[in-house]
Amino acid sequence: MQLYLLRHGIAEDAKIGGSDGDRALTPEGRRKLRDVMKLAREAGVSPELIISSPLKRALQTADIAKRALGYEEQIVTSDLLTPGTSPEDAWEEVRAHRDLQSLLLVGHNPLFAALAAYLLGTPNAHIEFKKGAIMRVDFEKFSVQPRGVLRWYLTARLAATH
Repeated sequence: MQLYLLRHGIAEDAKIGGSDGDRALTPEGRRKLRDVMKLAREAGVSPELIISSPLKRALQTADIAKRALGYEEQIVTSDLLTPGTSPEDAWEEVRAHRDLQSLLLVGHNPLFAALAAYLLGTPNAHIEFKKGAIMRVDFEKFSVQPRGVLRWYLTARLAATH
């Protein structure tokens, strides 16, 4: 399986009394995501399924990815991709779809930084997972403890230099 992790783009600051889940992407966040997704498309990213956190900024990110990658199915939401979820729970979400060749997850930090390290079999590693960045990790087996292979990691800053 080719597993893609896409962290949501730059979002509005939290508003006093507002819900974190209602924070939307900024215009800059949308623009940078389109740049990243353009390169992802050129790299052959073509998910069979997109699963997103239900938070607004993640759903908006998933929608930008859907359009850029030509994904025609519905975006599925999962509470297992919200910021406070454990890497182990997110891995179980991946394992539930092990029959797919390509899966795109859209979510948040601190989960995605921890999940990236966990997927590579190095749970204590520090990975700086930037907003709007996408990572590809490949899997041949889906045991309880993941052992993925990092294929590439693309940030918005790198996409802007292309």
